[in-house]
Amino acid sequence: MSFIADLHIHSSYSIATSRDITPETLYKWAQLKGVTVLGTGDFTHPSWLSELKEKLEPIGNGLFTLKKKYRGIVDKEVPESCKGELYFLLSSEISCIYKKGGKVRKVHNLVYMPGFEEAERLNIELGKIGNLKGDGRPILGLDSKELLRIALDISSDSILIPAHAWTPHFSVFGSGSGFNSLDECFEELTPHIYAIETGLSSDPPMNWRVSSLDNITLISNSDAHSPQKIGREANIFDTELSYSGIMGGIKDRKGFMGTIEFFPEEGKYHLDGHRACKVRLTPEETIKKNSLCPSCGKKVTVGVMHRVEELADRKERGRPIGAKPYHPLISLRTLISQTLGVGEGSKKVALEYMNILNTLGPELKVLMDTPIREIETVNRSIAMVISNMRKGKVSIEPGYDGEFGKVMVP
Repeated sequence: MSFIADLHIHSSYSIATSRDITPETLYKWAQLKGVTVLGTGDFTHPSWLSELKEKLEPIGNGLFTLKKKYRGIVDKEVPESCKGELYFLLSSEISCIYKKGGKVRKVHNLVYMPGFEEAERLNIELGKIGNLKGDGRPILGLDSKELLRIALDISSDSILIPAHAWTPHFSVFGSGSGFNSLDECFEELTPHIYAIETGLSSDPPMNWRVSSLDNITLISNSDAHSPQKIGREANIFDTELSYSGIMGGIKDRKGFMGTIEFFPEEGKYHLDGHRACKVRLTPEETIKKNSLCPSCGKKVTVGVMHRVEELADRKERGRPIGAKPYHPLISLRTLISQTLGVGEGSKKVALEYMNILNTLGPELKVLMDTPIREIETVNRSIAMVISNMRKGKVSIEPGYDGEFGKVMVP
């Protein structure tokens, strides 16, 4: 049976995250969303790791569940229609800032470990290099290749995946400080890189244009900074429900069934631009203007689409052999907000959201699988916009320079 996994989130110990993130709230919201496996995020932070060790229990296969004594109150907040077991998998994101090839590189990497013992050993090694207490996503003066080497020395079952691989400022291919290839970054250890995370501002078809990624698994995750954002991007697996099953699916793509995606234009770095001047540019416009803002003359932020164009060796619409399906979605709260004409954070949206989940089940099931006729019995307006979304009938003002795009469904 297939299941959904979101393998990149953050704890409240990361900068610019919700204080409401606890194992209990993650347990609640993962069920509301329909996520079965959730990365813990931030196991490199001593306080978060301590909380994880206190509240989670291993089930013997590299995954963990929330202990029963912490479930009581939360269970009452999850409708029967959404109830399901949640399994945690140990994950962390590490910011590697270092000089290589005559440039300062800033690359964020996801690291996965099969158990607490291995995670603690990694923390000991990384603690010798930099401060792990200041941020749930620690900033270290460490080459990405050396991070991978350290992780593999601790456990051959560890996996490193470059995070949001195209984001301008902190990624392996980023326009600001990235590389032109995985080989350039990881050198002789590149065979141990099995996947990249595409990020909110790119989708699989954009990545298919780079032939060197044909044998790399394209995963997607929410990078959630609050429990409510879980599952906005995620992965679909049909593997054994275990650490080795999931990681094996990523390595050989057997049982990796595809991804749940943003419409990439909605991502906040999709196009080029200068947010301070409210200037949004296509790659062609940026080139014509010598990468300078036409309003103030400062350099624009070169976005994900532009960077893909630079590295692409295929035209658009090409689909490599073995490429996995992908499902672009818009969050149910966004759709409800649009139909009601009120803000996403309003009480009206919250009430209708829970009304739909109470009747139909978890959010991702409603958005992807529930028959439109069934949705119509609960809310005809929502049924119509979900139908249009599934058909790709959307209009979007693309995001740029840290500003999320605006997506509308007729």
